[in-house]
Amino acid sequence: DARTAYRRILSESARRLNAQGSQLGACIDKARPYYEARRLAKEAQQETQRAALRYERAVSTHNAAREMVFVAEQGVVADKNRLDPTWQELLNHATGKVNEAEEERLRSEREHQRVTRLCQQAEAKVQALQKSLKRVIVKSKPYFELKAQFNQILEEHKAKVTALEQLVAQAKTRYSVALRNLEQISEQIHARRLQRLLGRRGSPVGAEASP
Repeated sequence: DARTAYRRILSESARRLNAQGSQLGACIDKARPYYEARRLAKEAQQETQRAALRYERAVSTHNAAREMVFVAEQGVVADKNRLDPTWQELLNHATGKVNEAEEERLRSEREHQRVTRLCQQAEAKVQALQKSLKRVIVKSKPYFELKAQFNQILEEHKAKVTALEQLVAQAKTRYSVALRNLEQISEQIHARRLQRLLGRRGSPVGAEASP
């Protein structure tokens, strides 16, 4: 059972980490700010990457909108003698899209700059702590490496448990739907049988015979 395996690993990880912590002593707590700073720096780096992707999409959307405006402007110029409002409507629509895209581009650019600064600050903090806590970091390294390994294993098992629970829920849903369908079919068959039975009972003897 996936849940049982997850609980067993959780219990084993706690036991081994406690044992490791007892051996290494106070250096673990002293080194903890460094490892916490590393975790936050990693999160900041991931957020920076996401912000960069959002900015790239915004730039691409803005360029596409400007291209649409160019096409619409060419259409308006070429069609000015016929006074067809279609090109002008398209131009107005495209211009609006450019304005929206420009706002999003500027917004995503500012956000990317903000998270980049935070990422740089987080990296600087990691470097500073690495220098000031060098001895306790080296001494406590086995504990935090073991903890990282267990965290990865637990995350993998947690994902398996979640996936299995989703499969079970989907199977239950399919079973419920199939059961309802069978019930409906059974009710329809019963109704048809009852209708035929009532039809036979309602017909008088010899009613179908010719006079």
